[in-house]
Amino acid sequence: MKERIEKVLVTEDEIRTRVAELGADITRDYAGKDLVLVGILKGSVVFMADLMRQIRMPLTIDFISVSSYGNKTSSDGTITLLKDLAVDIRGRDVLIVEDIVDTGSTLYHLQRLLAHRGAASVEIATLLSKPERRKVDVAVRYVGFEVPDEFVVGYGLDFNEHDRHWPFVGVLKPECYQS
Repeated sequence: MKERIEKVLVTEDEIRTRVAELGADITRDYAGKDLVLVGILKGSVVFMADLMRQIRMPLTIDFISVSSYGNKTSSDGTITLLKDLAVDIRGRDVLIVEDIVDTGSTLYHLQRLLAHRGAASVEIATLLSKPERRKVDVAVRYVGFEVPDEFVVGYGLDFNEHDRHWPFVGVLKPECYQS
């Protein structure tokens, strides 16, 4: 299946090193706070699992699921809540964990929703950011890597539920998603 990958953008070793750095930063910044990591399903699972093991303090985790892509390669800006949080976030510091920030629309809506629910703070950590695709100005506090505007998969990111399992981030060959 590796023949689906045009090139590797971020290696497994680069990811491991950067996730450790992000974990240290988050540990320092949230010391003494009541931290809740909120992973956005399904793409953030791999990143969140590795990241939470690098955060050296007590924390709570939960997941939320939204849809903005369906089986397309880009978001149309429509956000649908598929799974809500189970933990109460009132008065707690929330760190949304995302696989990739593209247009910013999903995170803009989620930040507003979680703030409206009474979170003490709502920040964002993402493995990947595509700043040139941003349509909504959303502040991302922790960024693993900035990547070009190419269709990326691996380390949790998928196309049509495939290619999440790669331990690296790679560019999907266009013939795999163009038809």
